[in-house]
Amino acid sequence: MVKMTKIAAFVVVLWALLGCDSLERNQLSGSTLPERPNILWIVAEDLSPIIPPFGDLTVDTPNLTRLADEGVRYTRVFSTSGVCAPSRASIATGMYQNRIGAHHMRTTSVVGEGPAGLIPYEVVPPAYVKMQSQYFREAGYYTSNNAKEDYQFRKPITAWDDSSPQAHWRNRASGQPFFSIFNIGITHESQVWRQRNNPLLLANDAEVPIPPYLPETDIAVRDIRQVYSNIIAMDREIGKLLSHLEEDDLVDDTIIFFYSDHGGPLPRQKRLLYDSGIRVPLIIRFPGKWRAGEIDDQLISFVDFKSTTLSLAGIEPPAYSDGRAFLGDFVETPTREYIHAAADRFDNEYDTIRAVRDSRYKYLRNYNLDKAYYLPLPYREQMPIMRELLQLNEQGKLNRFQAQWFREQKPLEELFDTDIDPYELQNLAQDPAYSNKLKELSDELDSWLLEVDDLGFTPENELIEHFWPGGVQPVTEVPSMSIIDGEIHISSATPGANIAFQVIRLDQAPGSRWQVYSNPVKVIPSRRVIAIAHRIGYAPSQKIELYLD
Repeated sequence: MVKMTKIAAFVVVLWALLGCDSLERNQLSGSTLPERPNILWIVAEDLSPIIPPFGDLTVDTPNLTRLADEGVRYTRVFSTSGVCAPSRASIATGMYQNRIGAHHMRTTSVVGEGPAGLIPYEVVPPAYVKMQSQYFREAGYYTSNNAKEDYQFRKPITAWDDSSPQAHWRNRASGQPFFSIFNIGITHESQVWRQRNNPLLLANDAEVPIPPYLPETDIAVRDIRQVYSNIIAMDREIGKLLSHLEEDDLVDDTIIFFYSDHGGPLPRQKRLLYDSGIRVPLIIRFPGKWRAGEIDDQLISFVDFKSTTLSLAGIEPPAYSDGRAFLGDFVETPTREYIHAAADRFDNEYDTIRAVRDSRYKYLRNYNLDKAYYLPLPYREQMPIMRELLQLNEQGKLNRFQAQWFREQKPLEELFDTDIDPYELQNLAQDPAYSNKLKELSDELDSWLLEVDDLGFTPENELIEHFWPGGVQPVTEVPSMSIIDGEIHISSATPGANIAFQVIRLDQAPGSRWQVYSNPVKVIPSRRVIAIAHRIGYAPSQKIELYLD
């Protein structure tokens, strides 16, 4: 059975890693990045930092370990939500999901999964917002996404050169720099039960660490072994991608990111704002193995990813971003003091929670005090350990830590010292010794709520009416085209419309790939120009064509 000493060892190893002197980091020589580096994002789903590079040695991950040995491990990185779609919205836009109305879990598939009476809808961010991939396209990069598109809105036509299961940097023009995302789904929550009929990739009797909020039962151990088995499978997928880079002789021209979309897949992890739900691993490998083997413990939020990635490519991040660039030409100082996170609707259950964290302390404010932390979500209850937890709770067989999640009422405030209580089980909010820290973080949360004009307190039906008046999706205005001084100018009357175009022969059928319009297009005789406009959250416009004699 599992020994708690293994958990303690994990914590010791992790904090030993964190103990690296930051001065050493700052004394390293500058990066020798290519002028236009390729950027590869490898994204695992539903993964906390329970991998060897972050101190958990339960299984071997040779590819991740190599990536970490040759790169930088960032140890204090946090998603803005404990679930995928709101988190991806914040990454894609560089804005907090509760600022732009993307905070409810899956706006586009609420029928059958959400509360009765809601219609599927797309979030409509402010007109000036563009997906980060479009900035890369405008700068001449090839962009590919394989293949997750959980943004809370349909991807605009201008977002990607290719977003599909077949998308790959290998489809770009020769010598063209790329920004590519590969999503690895084997570590997703669903795979805890969907992989149960397949052989485990670790021994059936292998010891695995069990967090104190989960029971040490045969079912629990089996599901946790499945989590670690899926990590092994995920590492193998990473190995294939790294092999592709090596085969293409691109390793030293590419900045590689590895991270997860939020915390772990197990009960009391995913969907919550405890570190188990929002703390993620991040490894960045730079060309030339710059800063190889370093540990960086600065606070990083998902809203920082857009600015940082653009900055690494020498592209100035947009001023509207809620994040900061922590690397690259446009790096911002000082480092973060706090990260923020939000929880709202999950499937058919509403539960508004907000959180702020500094390098040590976590503060949570609960707005639905009559609700338990546990929300009855049929999707999650397909997991054997979840069904067992419910049964043990009904039988009164859970200990006080395991039963916390099922308490009938939540406190208004929670405060945790994550250094001494990494599982966030001892609420310090009522302890007078921590009153100053409680006030500091409470005030910071109040400031953040005002800064982002938090839409989580607006009823979802009102949000839908705001985005889609009368429940009808607005349509992007058809673009207009004019020729001025031998150049084609294209525009749409819809504020924030992204415009895409194709230039083809007169007898040629339109293709599925669109170019991003950012500057006038030179007139080429005997060609046909096709244009389309698409604002995020709106329906795309009809196409317009111009024949050039």
